[in-house]
Amino acid sequence: MKGHRNPSPITHHPSRIPYFPGCALKDQARGFERAARAAMERLGYELAELPRWNCCGTVYSLSSDDLMRHVAPVRNFIRVQEMGERKLVTLCAMCYNTLRRSADFVSADPERLRRINAFMDEEPDYAGGVEVLHLLQILRDEITFEEVEAKVERPLYGLKVAPYYGCMLLRPREVGIDDPDAPEVMELLVEYLGAEAVDSPHKVECCGAYQTVANPGIARERVQEIVGAAARRGADVIITSCPLCTYNLEHHQLGEEKPHHPSLITHHPIPVLYFTQLLAYALGVPEGELGFEDAAIDPRPALSQRVGG
Repeated sequence: MKGHRNPSPITHHPSRIPYFPGCALKDQARGFERAARAAMERLGYELAELPRWNCCGTVYSLSSDDLMRHVAPVRNFIRVQEMGERKLVTLCAMCYNTLRRSADFVSADPERLRRINAFMDEEPDYAGGVEVLHLLQILRDEITFEEVEAKVERPLYGLKVAPYYGCMLLRPREVGIDDPDAPEVMELLVEYLGAEAVDSPHKVECCGAYQTVANPGIARERVQEIVGAAARRGADVIITSCPLCTYNLEHHQLGEEKPHHPSLITHHPIPVLYFTQLLAYALGVPEGELGFEDAAIDPRPALSQRVGG
């Protein structure tokens, strides 16, 4: 049996928040992270990346006795503990869902926590109690949207923005960051940035997720409904918090997943941004730092036309 190592004493740094990036934000979603870091710096906060973080596992295990699937999230919670902190913030909706549910699962039962700790011989014991939060919750509940509004340098007047939540930010209800049937956190952020939030009944529906690999037709049909509804309501851009959702919403508009099978989208393609990119843009972060050039559908013309660059 491994020796017990006491966790580091907790010391709180209000402007320094332990941050879990996840895998996609170091590759195809680099703009998501770059914009978040730049925006939080403008707001006086630091996203302090966890040292030696590892993949969260991507998808939460649905087996009630599958403790091994929780080892990866718990290793990340130990990194938070070693930093002397109790909060962990994420950007990716899938990472948020996986980490939050694992945190709740292992902390709900002392025996689960004991067994998880027994798996990890070379790690200090996880004491439990790390709170997993999404950045939207930090903006809404700790920084406040009023404070964000006070820091806006480039108001998004005239821009119509359609928030898209997808599945993982809102479900299951007990871990959702907002009402799963009628969320408003992204709409409120958009409005405090000066833009008009475009509501859509499809904003909480699945984009097709990983069906895009095995059954791309399913994802194409879902994207047709989601993006089509935003287009009919006059949206200039769509915002998301998920790299997989962003991929589907972009590439299935363009028909790129199957070159010989044209897209079902008949309107002009709508750019898809991460909410952090829109936030950072409004806070005055230079456009060249936001990763717009990596988007499959360039958002710069829409932003320039509506906001004035």
